[in-house]
Amino acid sequence: MNRAGARAEDRCAELLRGAGLRLLERNWRCRLGEIDLIAEEGGVLVFAEVRMRRGWGFGGAGESVTAAKRARLLAAARLYLSRQPQAQCRFDVFLVEGPAGDVKWIRNAFGE
Repeated sequence: MNRAGARAEDRCAELLRGAGLRLLERNWRCRLGEIDLIAEEGGVLVFAEVRMRRGWGFGGAGESVTAAKRARLLAAARLYLSRQPQAQCRFDVFLVEGPAGDVKWIRNAFGE
């Protein structure tokens, strides 16, 4: 990961903490993929994806959350949940865009 990506993840982790969530994992990796941030809020596991785009040449950060990316995230989350099969969860997405790095936090982005 590049430095700008790491700073974006740091910023999103701080937003989670500032909103009262407990950060459990960063960059959790398994054979099925990676989950950028895993947090807990009121007994609900929150799997968070951080997508960053500095410019608009390749579309916005939201456009980078493709069906394939979503499928990898869901598969990795299922594996993580295999340790806690009764846990409730949701999937949040942080979109970090533009030169200023504006952040948009989409809670329950997948409706899962």
